[in-house]
Amino acid sequence: MEKLRCVVERITYHNEMNGYSVIRCRAKGFGELVTVVGLMPEVHVGSVLQLTGSWRIDAKYGRQFSIESFEETLPATVYGIEKYLGSGMIRGIGPKYARRIVQTFGRDTLDVIENDPDRLFQVPGIGKTRVDQIKKSWAEQKEIKNIMLFLQGHDVSTSHATKIFKTYGSESISVVQENPYRLADDIWGIGFRTADTIAEKMGFGHERYARLRSGLLYTLNRLADEGHCYATRSLLIGKASELLEVEDNVLSLTLDEMIRAKDVILDPVTAVRERGTEAGPAEEAAIYLPPFFFAETGAARRLGRIFRNREGIAVPAEGLAGRIAQRTGMNYDEVQIQAILTAVRSKVLILTGGPGTGKTTTTLGIITAFRSAGARVLLAAPTGRAAKRLSEVTGLEAKTIHRLLEVKPPEGYQKNEDNPLEGDVLIVDECSMIDLLLFYNLLKAVPDTMTLIFVGDIDQLPSVGAGNVLRDLIESDCFPVVRLTRIFRQASKSRIITNAHRINAGRMPDLSNGRDSDFFFMDMENPVNRRNLQDLPEKDQNAQAALQTIIDLVQTRLPRYYHIPSSDIQVLTPMQRGLVGAANLNQELQKALNPPVQGRNGAQGLRRGGFVFRARDKVMQIRNNYDKEVFNGDIGVVQSVDTEEKTLRILFDEREVEYDVSELDELVLAYAATIHKAQGSEYPIVVMPVLMNHYIMLQRNLIYTGITRAGKVLVIAGTRKALSYAVRNVTVTERNTMLCPRLRKEQAGSVSSNDITYRSDFNNNS
Repeated sequence: MEKLRCVVERITYHNEMNGYSVIRCRAKGFGELVTVVGLMPEVHVGSVLQLTGSWRIDAKYGRQFSIESFEETLPATVYGIEKYLGSGMIRGIGPKYARRIVQTFGRDTLDVIENDPDRLFQVPGIGKTRVDQIKKSWAEQKEIKNIMLFLQGHDVSTSHATKIFKTYGSESISVVQENPYRLADDIWGIGFRTADTIAEKMGFGHERYARLRSGLLYTLNRLADEGHCYATRSLLIGKASELLEVEDNVLSLTLDEMIRAKDVILDPVTAVRERGTEAGPAEEAAIYLPPFFFAETGAARRLGRIFRNREGIAVPAEGLAGRIAQRTGMNYDEVQIQAILTAVRSKVLILTGGPGTGKTTTTLGIITAFRSAGARVLLAAPTGRAAKRLSEVTGLEAKTIHRLLEVKPPEGYQKNEDNPLEGDVLIVDECSMIDLLLFYNLLKAVPDTMTLIFVGDIDQLPSVGAGNVLRDLIESDCFPVVRLTRIFRQASKSRIITNAHRINAGRMPDLSNGRDSDFFFMDMENPVNRRNLQDLPEKDQNAQAALQTIIDLVQTRLPRYYHIPSSDIQVLTPMQRGLVGAANLNQELQKALNPPVQGRNGAQGLRRGGFVFRARDKVMQIRNNYDKEVFNGDIGVVQSVDTEEKTLRILFDEREVEYDVSELDELVLAYAATIHKAQGSEYPIVVMPVLMNHYIMLQRNLIYTGITRAGKVLVIAGTRKALSYAVRNVTVTERNTMLCPRLRKEQAGSVSSNDITYRSDFNNNS
């Protein structure tokens, strides 16, 4: 083993998941920067490291120092102090002020900040506000350093240590020592696996109750991430046993105690059959995390009460069709007229149909009918983009469901059963996106007298969150359902729409490209697209060709042909990983579309995990942040980056939001996104890779959803084999949800006679 003392000059790569880092360092006795690789918490530029390890030669990257252990120390040289302070660790000190402070105090700089910070007033440009900020940040950093000294030996990254400190403050170490599994319960971004690693290093017993409890909760949460509202006992114990590597009987005892303590809820009334099994026990009780149990039972109860309440706005039906046609200037066909009449007669209506079948014009007719009778109509959608589109097509204000409910942390939703929404009719668009928890919170704010209209495409992907609300509502047979299937003449001219319906019917789309078409297929098996790639395996040739083609399309060809900026083009991909997954596509598209430009403010950006965020980057929020009023799936553009203060400002729907560097793990680049994340959104131009590299995710409803996100132009870069596989694959993972039978029980019998279904021949265009 050799030792190496160095100063971090540049962080080339850092993997947030496993801590593997590649950094470039300046070391005494070496003329050029040294490459250091290995597992280490996220270090800052300017950090002084004492490394233990060995030299090795990498065939591709050359000589590297591979570390076994490291220790971070305070810098001893003036140069090191300046780099250390300029790294952004201390808020209020960036490269500019670091230089000024070091020029003023030299080697005594750190001693001044530690023991006599008021001397900082001697530095030109530093006033009281900045000195107070530096004092506070330095004290916090000392606390964090103490926490890091404790946690560093337990494989905890700097970013996690910062979150631990923000949550528990000076009690951080004692909390972790007492029960490290609290981290998984209390802190977003720290899951069971991280907490389990810390606990193992601290010598926690393999079968301690805290560990088993946390593992069972983690398993239920993972199932919720997959869309399930509950788990059967055998499913839960089976999956948790694999995770925890303990016997089933030990977990069974733990689960019984959790049920007694109401950490989870056992629903003995609800009997469920294990899907996909014909033999074995036919029924088991459902085990819920409390929020999902109360949301499922509460949603069924609330919707039943609203449907049974016959109070509401009265709309005269006589002559209604003529009045609506006159007011809107549109000619509605028989199906649409019946849909409008059903809406004004019902307390709850579900309107579903694919693209081009008239959902939007029918919705506009429903709005017109109610407003002509003096009704107050509220419009909402799950995402900002969906709400904006609804507002554009109706000419009325539409809000996201979160803003409609006036979410206000930490109190929660301001609109609820005690402070309900004010209005007569609520129309909610893109309902396939609504998960169970959001659905329940919405229903709690709906007064019994209000009429509810749910609009959505049942054939799209279900919600990202747990539940399958729209499908459960339709399959319950408890409410009137209008299914629009006719493609109207104007829509039939769009090959995006006709191909979407072909795919939904299990038929291959028309792939004949034409100059005036809005649907294009670029075959990645064509030798023209795979030139200079012959040395790679065939699958890799296809993926590499798709990557190069997508970059060329987004950067040059599409903007030039359609005279639009690249920012109007959205790349959608079936999955996150791989060469043509969202993560790698984002890195490559950022290099092409927004490289660092010397002299531009914020050109180098702020680094967090594997991402660098620069001014003009397109980014996506990946969790609900109620404090900032920014929600999972919202897309914005970085307006400015302050490398001094380590903050950036992002524009979301004409509203600027500031992020501190420690909050950047809530963001990802959004030049490319998964199709799941694009639900409810529409983009002028969509580019979508469809390759066998994605075969795990290739399903009919996923491709259908991706295609229908394109408003004007769709380009598929893929292979016929992959597209054919996806079209044929109708295997959809069933979700564990009991909303449908709960609705039926609440309604005390089916009202399927009210299910109004109008169908038309696929080619019978009006």
